[in-house]
Amino acid sequence: MTGSTPQRDPDHPHDLVGVGIGPFNLSLAALAHGIPGGLATAFYEQHPAFHWHPGLLIDGATLQVPFLADLVTLADPASPWSFLNYLRTRDRLFPFYFAEKFHIQRAEYDAYCRWVSGRLPGLHFGHQVDAVRWNPERALFEVDYTQLDTDGEAEALGRAYTRNVVLGVGTEPYVPEPLKPLADAPGVPVIHSADYLDHREMLLAAEHVTVIGSGQSGAEVFLDLLRARPAGAEKIHWLARTEAFAPMEYSKLGLEHFTPDYTRYFHALPERVRGELLPRQWQLHKGIDADTIAAIHDELYRRTLHGGWPDAVLTPGVQIRTAGRVATTKVELHLEHIQQATRSRLTTDAVVLATGYRERPVDRMLAGLDPYLRHDSANRPRIDDAFRLVLDESVTGSVYVQNAEKHTHGVGAPDLGLAAWRSATILNSLTGKEPYPLPCRTAFTSFGLERREAPRIPAQGQVLTPLTQS
Repeated sequence: MTGSTPQRDPDHPHDLVGVGIGPFNLSLAALAHGIPGGLATAFYEQHPAFHWHPGLLIDGATLQVPFLADLVTLADPASPWSFLNYLRTRDRLFPFYFAEKFHIQRAEYDAYCRWVSGRLPGLHFGHQVDAVRWNPERALFEVDYTQLDTDGEAEALGRAYTRNVVLGVGTEPYVPEPLKPLADAPGVPVIHSADYLDHREMLLAAEHVTVIGSGQSGAEVFLDLLRARPAGAEKIHWLARTEAFAPMEYSKLGLEHFTPDYTRYFHALPERVRGELLPRQWQLHKGIDADTIAAIHDELYRRTLHGGWPDAVLTPGVQIRTAGRVATTKVELHLEHIQQATRSRLTTDAVVLATGYRERPVDRMLAGLDPYLRHDSANRPRIDDAFRLVLDESVTGSVYVQNAEKHTHGVGAPDLGLAAWRSATILNSLTGKEPYPLPCRTAFTSFGLERREAPRIPAQGQVLTPLTQS
């Protein structure tokens, strides 16, 4: 819901202001709504409504986590904001029961989140947060925002006062340096997979298409294009830097890297060890779902039944050195095979960059907090085990982060399966109580010689008395 802009003066501040309304802050808002007595919260999002990766809601594409990894269930199975309750309100519980689907389609997850966002109070879309500052005289955070009209133009300015802030601004598409000039140029057929569906018809009409990236998005785009193009005239290249189009680690014990137990273990490791470990764990979260790999192979094999091979080239171990335009409509990619140390050129009519996402920078928004922020040796923000930015002791409020803590909490930071647990951890810290009791143990694996139990986390500064939610 958009709702009226919340107005609270310094004498009646919010308990919590959220910046961004993606799945993680939506999870936090839903669980905050369930705290007895309520919290005074407001969540701001610059977009006019909730949408989750709309450009990748490819027909049939599923989540890589079970439906239990919704916004609330793993912290509060009885919450009215659960996926099962969403199905109940739609009279779809029995169809879902008989469908026996543990992994739901992405489009259905998006519809579920939009259902929550349209009914949960305290969410304010069309509000762009411009700055977050600490006011030492009032011992409060000041959050400046711009209210936007339906065209995204500035309509009004406002300020909210709050004891605590949570940043959930998400990530943004990553474009490799050699391809940035082309991706930024108008009319050049180089797009990020985040915008795939918006350009699908153009890509289907292109004579030759190149997909770059070996993760799940690249695989789904390649499969969708393959299925839609005629046998014998597919004309698709699929390139990747990784040594193979590798399956995601999805064994039962492998999945325990996405538990609170592993998150606590990783956070307690020395900074140097964490930095060395993360790149080696790419297959835990950047590989391809085994069913998608099987579907690709099945489709390729089907096209050999009457003799010949499909006109599709799948080449791992390749990096893009440079890229440029040829004539007015084509793109030339200069390739280098990493293991062979050989180079070649590829001319294509369109490029889809399935090159992932990076944390959205918040330096400008948090410029007013810079004197209070504490950084690690790589100049990244230090984040404690309660997902709080480590600030100067003079700051009595807390700034929490969601999906901005991979360097301190590990590969589970962007994983939907840890959303409810992290939200509950934040709320337990913020209230100084335990509105959501959390499990002490969540994995059979003991990741270190000394088991780290779930800590009792005191709130930073004062303990809050819940107020009525705005």
